[in-house]
Amino acid sequence: MTYIMSLFLFGMVLGVVAVASNPSPYFAALGLVAVAGLGCGVLVGYGGHFLAIVLFLIYLGGMLVVFAYSSALAAEPYPESWGSGPVVAHVIAYSVGVALVSGVFWGGWYETSWVPVDELEELATLRGDLGGVALMYADGGGMLVIGAWVLLLTLLVVLELTRGLCRGSLRAV
Repeated sequence: MTYIMSLFLFGMVLGVVAVASNPSPYFAALGLVAVAGLGCGVLVGYGGHFLAIVLFLIYLGGMLVVFAYSSALAAEPYPESWGSGPVVAHVIAYSVGVALVSGVFWGGWYETSWVPVDELEELATLRGDLGGVALMYADGGGMLVIGAWVLLLTLLVVLELTRGLCRGSLRAV
């Protein structure tokens, strides 16, 4: 299980580097999908099965649609690909940065943090993710409403930023 979790976490770092290094939204979308999928794998490994499926469905079903729509508004005739010089330079720079930051925190902390939830079955009486869902809807209803408003505001800001000089989805009629 440790090797699978290491693979998921390493893939997440590579996906984040792929999203951050590519200026074209077309090629960065693949990295975004990979990061979401591998993040769900990490959550499943640590016991958040319901949270992982909610993240996967809502994130990829809702936010990726907004991402695709905004990238269609900011269409480039010749986007930069993975092999172009500036993108490779950004990948190398971000990878070196990740290696330096991980070198700072490289200590003995990782020896005890690799115990997934499936290896602690005899100690668990209630699934933690199901109790968290009940609390999210019971006590966190206000935060869900605030989160919906933040997502709507983010959509409007992205659409306003990606429109052209005189054309776009929010133009005056």
